Formats: sequence, structure tokens, C-alpha cells
Amino acid sequence: MCQSSDLGVQAVYRKPLGLCFLVSFRNAAFNLRTYRTLVLVLTFFSYAGYHATRKTTSIVKSVLDPKKADSNFLAWPFPSNILLFYNQEEKPLHSSGWSPFNSPNGSAMLGVIDVAFLSVYSIGMFFAGHLGDRLNLRFLLTIGMVGTGLFTALFGIGYWLNIHSFYYYLVVQIFAGLFQSTGWPSVVTVVVNWFGKRKRGLIMGIWNAHTSVGNISGSLIASALLSYGWGWSFVIPGLLISVIGLTVFLFLPESPEVVGIDKKDAQLKPSRAGNDELPLEGREEKIKDKAVGFVEAWWIPGVAPFAFCLFFSKLVAYTFLYWLPFYISHTAIGGEYLSNSKAGALSTLFDIGGVFGGILAGHISDNLNARAITAASFMYCAIPALFFYRVYGSTSLFCNAALMIITGLFVNGPYALITTAVSADLGTHGSLKGNSRALATVTGIIDGTGSMGAAIGPLLTGYLSTQSWSAVFTMLIVAALMSGLLLTRLVAAEVKVKLRARSSMLEQSLLV
Repeated sequence: MCQSSDLGVQAVYRKPLGLCFLVSFRNAAFNLRTYRTLVLVLTFFSYAGYHATRKTTSIVKSVLDPKKADSNFLAWPFPSNILLFYNQEEKPLHSSGWSPFNSPNGSAMLGVIDVAFLSVYSIGMFFAGHLGDRLNLRFLLTIGMVGTGLFTALFGIGYWLNIHSFYYYLVVQIFAGLFQSTGWPSVVTVVVNWFGKRKRGLIMGIWNAHTSVGNISGSLIASALLSYGWGWSFVIPGLLISVIGLTVFLFLPESPEVVGIDKKDAQLKPSRAGNDELPLEGREEKIKDKAVGFVEAWWIPGVAPFAFCLFFSKLVAYTFLYWLPFYISHTAIGGEYLSNSKAGALSTLFDIGGVFGGILAGHISDNLNARAITAASFMYCAIPALFFYRVYGSTSLFCNAALMIITGLFVNGPYALITTAVSADLGTHGSLKGNSRALATVTGIIDGTGSMGAAIGPLLTGYLSTQSWSAVFTMLIVAALMSGLLLTRLVAAEVKVKLRARSSMLEQSLLV
């Protein structure tokens, strides 16, 4: 049967219609490994789609507002050049742009649109997480993806309708941010529903590559379509995420119970037969957990420090997400300016570094069993990386690319770790006494708080970049420092645990 009831939450779940068709067609149930693979693939491409649509704005910025570019570049490496970190001049470029963004306040307008999107996104995240622990995650995710695709496309349609109203683009981005907020709490909860805690940091670090894959694909698609008109850079990603959303609706099993698997069997142990075969279809299990309240979730140990750490971490990451292509195209690299499409393609190296950063941070935190130490260490390393990218990134194309990868590794590493493994750990914290219905709420709180920083960073950049890009990088360096400092108490606690464990091992070895 394709239907099972859950009396504990007074809801009726249906197995996705696509899965019903596939099971009927092959006349046999899928095994556990197949379901897990399906979940990973669908959630991976789902969130990659979210980020692909989110990235397009940063690519098109240089077309909408092409009026300024840095005129100086730094030679290799003399101490006197560091003084130029605070003394960069600008010169005008000759291009028409798109009204109203090609006005003297165009950069600030783009910053306002970014902050409107991200503000609604961050606020919506709190509600989406709360709803995610109470509603069908597959429906919530599908609505979010189709809605995101619709409003992303509407932004691009302004190109053909010749719309020059700032408020049109502002309202469209507000609704896009609202629908985007459904994504992260939903996909994280679905993945954790299907996987246990073993090697969570590494598994989710690899899975979290969807963020960078989405950014890279969004950059490449938007850059390739610019020559046909910037509207296509929004419409095509919007259509793609809508198609992925419909695929999710048809095939994504949001939890093991939906397909008749005991969640404990799915997360903790293989089947008795040793081949991951499913129990009988239609198996029912009552969920006795009560969804955790919003305020109660804030009091889970570690939620607040990691949430505010992510505030500053995402401020840095999203400033790069929204402004890096614009910065590259407006900065002389080796004495030459790159075209908008080439700048967009080059900016993908930041996300490639982010892929390695997320995997490395997850692997290290698993081996050390120390999430806070890993996250703080990466943020402290991001400080010199940001500084050297600003000072020496314009020396040559190779130098810019190398420093961009390194910066992406250290900036995105802790961001990926906190939004995945840390959120999953805290959403299943021991203080919850086994209650599994807090994960989406905790994920929403952490990423929602982080997204407030993501909103502030691009907004400030819109204003600061009109004065000096050095001021922007100073802001990013201070934010990275604050992100690391906010974890100080958790880092100290983890160090004490490590020292205590080491002391205990030494005592045992002496006794032997």
C-alpha cells in the first residue's frame, strides 16, 4: 500500500507517487541502501538548485550596474604595497547598464535588494524550521522550490517587459526569499531522518558540496546566458529548480516510516538478513515525540553560540556569494579588467575551495570529535586569507585564483560544518531525551540567525564598495574574528574534555 497513518501526529502520510509507480513496476520493494541513495541525490540537487537561483543576482550585478572599477593593481610582494590596502582608486567604465541600477546609487540599490531577500529569508527560516517539525517535509520542500523558481523567473521577465521600477525587483526578491527559506531546514531534517551519527561530519561535509555545486552551476549558467540578455540568467535557473521540485514531490521519501521502515533500523543497524532488505510494506509506528517549541530550542546547550557564530560566518560567505563576480570585474587583475562572463566563471573557484573546505572541516571534526575547535580554527585562518586576497589578488590571474581557492576553503569550511553536522548534533542533543522532533526547529534557528548576517554583509558592501573595497575587506576580517571569538567558551570546554581524556589515558597506562 502507498498509504500509512501516523496517529501520534494526527497526520496521514502518503508514499510519493513516483515511488509507488516504481515499486509496482518492479513488483518488489527497494532496499535500505537504495532509499538512502535516492534521498542523498534528491536533497543534494534540491539545495544545489536553491543556490543556483540565489547566485544569479551576483552574476548579473555587473551588467545592471557597470559604472565603476578599480584602477590600481598591486605588484608582488613589497611591504609598501600593504599600505595600498587602504588606498585604492576607482575609474568609470563605459556601459549603459539597466535603469534604475545604473544610477549613481545603483550599487546601494542592489545592496538593498540583497538585504530584502536575505532578511525575509532569515525570518522565514525560523518559521520554516518550526513548520518542518510539524508538516510533511516533501510538500513543504516542493512548494518552496516551485515558488522559488517562479519568482526567480519573474525577476528575469523584467528584462523583456522593459521594467525599470526598483520596487518591482524589490518585491520579487522579497517573495523569492520567503520561498527559499523552506529549503534548508527541510533537506537537513530529511537527511538526518535517514542517517545516524556515525561519521556525520564527513558525510554531511561531502553532501554539503551541493552549496558550492549550486553556486558554480548558477554562475556558469548565468554567465553563459548573459550574451543573450540578462533575463535568461534568471529564467533558466528558475525553470530548472521548478523541475527539480516536481521530481522531489514524486520521489522523495521524507522519512523511513513513510516507506514502512523503522527509523531505528534505518539509522542504527542493518536488517537481520544483512542485505538491507526492507520490513513489510505498510508497517506503522506511532511517533510519541512532541515538537519542541521555538524558545525551548534556543536553550539547548550550544545552539546560541553556534547560531551567533554563523551570523558572522555567513556575513563573510554571502558577501562573496553576492559580490565576488562584481568585485572581480571591477578590479584590474594583472593590469587588465575581465569581462562580466569571465569574472563570473572565475568566481566559481571560491566555491571549489568551499567544497574542499566543507569536506575537510567535517573530516577533522569527526576525528577530533571537536566541532567548536574545528570551526573556530577555520575562521581564524580565514583572516589572513582574506587579507592576502585583497592585497595580492590583483597581481596576476594565477595569484587571484590560488588565493580565492584558499579563501573559499577557510570561509566555507566552518559555514558548512555548522549548518550541517553541528545543526544535526544539536537537533538530536542528549538534553532532548531522544525527542527527534526538534531538528528542523534547531536548524531553522541556527541558519536563520546566520542568514541575518548574510543579509547585513551584502547590504553594507553595497554602500562600502562605493567608497573603497578595502573597507569591505576590513569588515569581512572583523566578522571572521568575531565568528571565532564567539566559540571561545565552547572551544575551552572541548579542550578541557580532551585534556581530561588524555590525563585519564596516561593514568591507565601507568597502572598497567
